[in-house]
Amino acid sequence: MKYLFSPRMRFSTWRKLWVWLAESEKELGLSISDEAIAQMKQHTTIQDNEFPIAAEEERRRRHDVMAHVHTYGQVAPAAAGIIHWGATSCYCTDNADLIICRDGLDILLPKLAKVVEKLSTFAEEYKNLPCLAYTHGQPAQLTTVGKRACLWIQDLLMDLRNLERARNDLRFRGVKGTTGTQASFLQIFAGDHDKVEHLDELVTQKAGFESAFIISSQTYSRKIDADVANALGSFGATCERIGGDIRHLAMMKELEEPFEKDQIGSSAMAYKRNPMRSERLCSLGRHLQNLPKDALDTYSAQWFERSLDDSAIRRISIPESYLCADACLILLDNISSGFVVYPEVIKRRIHEELPFMATENIIMDCVAHGLSRQDAHEEIRTLSLEAAAEVKERGRSNDLITRIQRAPFFAPIVNHLESLLDPKTFIGRAPQQVEKFTRSGGEVAAALQPYTEHLRTAETAELKV
Repeated sequence: MKYLFSPRMRFSTWRKLWVWLAESEKELGLSISDEAIAQMKQHTTIQDNEFPIAAEEERRRRHDVMAHVHTYGQVAPAAAGIIHWGATSCYCTDNADLIICRDGLDILLPKLAKVVEKLSTFAEEYKNLPCLAYTHGQPAQLTTVGKRACLWIQDLLMDLRNLERARNDLRFRGVKGTTGTQASFLQIFAGDHDKVEHLDELVTQKAGFESAFIISSQTYSRKIDADVANALGSFGATCERIGGDIRHLAMMKELEEPFEKDQIGSSAMAYKRNPMRSERLCSLGRHLQNLPKDALDTYSAQWFERSLDDSAIRRISIPESYLCADACLILLDNISSGFVVYPEVIKRRIHEELPFMATENIIMDCVAHGLSRQDAHEEIRTLSLEAAAEVKERGRSNDLITRIQRAPFFAPIVNHLESLLDPKTFIGRAPQQVEKFTRSGGEVAAALQPYTEHLRTAETAELKV
């Protein structure tokens, strides 16, 4: 991804665009020599020694595109007079941006698919392990570790669909001239509208796009940038949400991200196992979800056919969005490759809360054995308040079950308490939901099908810091 947004990639893409334009113009009858085309093709990748030349040209001319036209002409002298023939600067800059954004999404999508696959494997492995669920930040009806991971997967599948749609919606700006009317090309081809349209089609095909926008101004609509940025920003929100869950679970010692043998959690507190990967994920995800505002502001601030206040901000915000999303995916891949689950801690935390959660089941069993529902409710209420006081006021363990076992009222159902307190009876259809969601032929498998080859060969992302 870093290379994709590098100066070498950007300016080399400009040169490819000039080659495609010259080739297509020659195919349609314009006088361009074979030598000119050959020299241009020979030098499509800008070399290190050419960057200072381009920089000096830009210092003199205060125009980046024309600086590179002159620089390219020095290594392809036979083409110096026809490079950029009929084009405007946005033929290079905008079409290159569309190519780079398309290729950037092609980098991100398989990585996202790999994360989904890894989380699906994790969900399947832990689909039957009960754990506390939380609503309002408070313990609620049990779920399973695998089912919770499916919540993350479902959101990531939405991101996958959003990014796929954004990628598939991209079209080429094409050959449109200074204000989108193609007037310069109509003049070059002596008023031949068919040749102008054919030129647009040829260059679009050479760039690897199925179609170009029929309507453009000097630029492609900056609403396209906002559309892609919104999809990336939404993914950023997912990253912070998942990272937050992992951090909370690490705080409760139920689940941790990978922690290496020689990793140091704190320079002062040697025992610390800080979830630094998930914290970084939250930080970058937060930044990513704020970047769409740049694209939205830039789109809404455009005047008529174009104003140049879109240029500098896009050179920052577009690369940042892609690089940030890529960094988030590297982190997600690494984290999801090495989750550490602590079943005994999870079990202990369930047992601290389960007595209260089981009271409804206990009341129903009392009724089934001939006791009054109202009397059972009152007995449970009284004992629950006493047990809660032990926990909150005296810092002791929850002893509600012990109190129920000692109360004469509950003698008919005491022998059933163990089965009534089995955590697996509180998880509903969580395991079946995970299976249906992640199984072969299910929703996850269908979404990942286009990425089969990448999933087969991809390796785990390695973190350097």
